[in-house]
Amino acid sequence: MNKIEFRGVGKVYPLGADTMTALSSVDLGLADGEFVTVVGPSGCGKSTLLGIAAGLVTPTSGSVTVDGGPVTGPGPDRGVIFQQYALFPWLTVRGNVEFGLKIAGIGKAERRARAQRYIDLVGLAEFADALPKTLSGGMRQRCAIARAYAADPRVLLMDEPFGALDALTRVRMQDQLLDTWSRERRTVLFITHDVDEAVYLGNRVVVMAAGPGRVQEVIDVDLPYPRTEQTRLSPEFAALRNRVWRAVYHQPTQQPPHQPAQQQTHAKG
Repeated sequence: MNKIEFRGVGKVYPLGADTMTALSSVDLGLADGEFVTVVGPSGCGKSTLLGIAAGLVTPTSGSVTVDGGPVTGPGPDRGVIFQQYALFPWLTVRGNVEFGLKIAGIGKAERRARAQRYIDLVGLAEFADALPKTLSGGMRQRCAIARAYAADPRVLLMDEPFGALDALTRVRMQDQLLDTWSRERRTVLFITHDVDEAVYLGNRVVVMAAGPGRVQEVIDVDLPYPRTEQTRLSPEFAALRNRVWRAVYHQPTQQPPHQPAQQQTHAKG
């Protein structure tokens, strides 16, 4: 049984007298401990797919399960990390990481120990007592990752978490994330618009197509871990990158953005 599974997932949004089909008949399974990246053109429904997995968006058709149980709303079995850091500015790094544990009723000693473990894991031990405003963008995102890990979710859902970072920080964060994942082996669904990032991080790359949003192709990434700068420079990486690039950007012409209600339109992504 897959850790997380989408079965026939569709999402249709009302649009005045018309409708917009964001997703259509998506079937996808993620194995336990697998790192799956999702990439596709604008409007292919990537973020809608993640929102459904997070329980923040209700599918119009189909279902999503985690460990065989249906997703009916947000839950502690899924940690969600967005592009915006969403840290409490008045709390320190430690306070932010401990916050969800405190809400869950975990005792002070245990939540302090658990928070410290993940603060150390993401390399923020020296900044545990710092406020978010004193941290760089990459450090804030590491704090958000530590907070998600500390809640002990079975699945991590990440929606373009490095999209707002500069190129160098983004590369460093990718390496940091893979290092953390290699130690913990959580199941990760990672949404991105960056082909290089999708190939570098994932065990598999899911290429979405728009008009309506659907899975066009799933590409295995047979590059060994740990991945390094040499991985990025290898001919094997280049070949995979080119294959994913062609799958994303050489898609058939999309349908017009708005059509009558009885027809499908392009996705929200």
